[in-house]
Amino acid sequence: MAEEVEKKVAVDVSLKQLSKKLEDFAKARNWEQYHSPRNLLLAMIAEVGELSELFMWKGEVRKGLADWDEAEKEHLGEELSDVLLYLIRLSDMCGVDLGDAATRKIVKNAVKYPAPSSNKEGAS
Repeated sequence: MAEEVEKKVAVDVSLKQLSKKLEDFAKARNWEQYHSPRNLLLAMIAEVGELSELFMWKGEVRKGLADWDEAEKEHLGEELSDVLLYLIRLSDMCGVDLGDAATRKIVKNAVKYPAPSSNKEGAS
């Protein structure tokens, strides 16, 4: 039965959907009392530490993780998910729409760091 649940994973899920699932999860366990911004931030930092451990002593890791076995990749996915879920919950507790904030930040970065022009006018 647990295997069936693991296989039924959403392929394309929104931040808002994850946010709602996290809210429901916390409410069902009466954990909202512990979900202060500070506590969530500290928990997220702990998860980033666990994520960092996976890369420790591996040297430079190639894109696609060709040298990693499936168990290592699965563990990586779990730790990345932990960080993402705490980040979403933290943003909710702070009243920040993370999708909107991220979109605005990408636009701001595009202005701050413009792509090099492929049309080199005036160059001979």
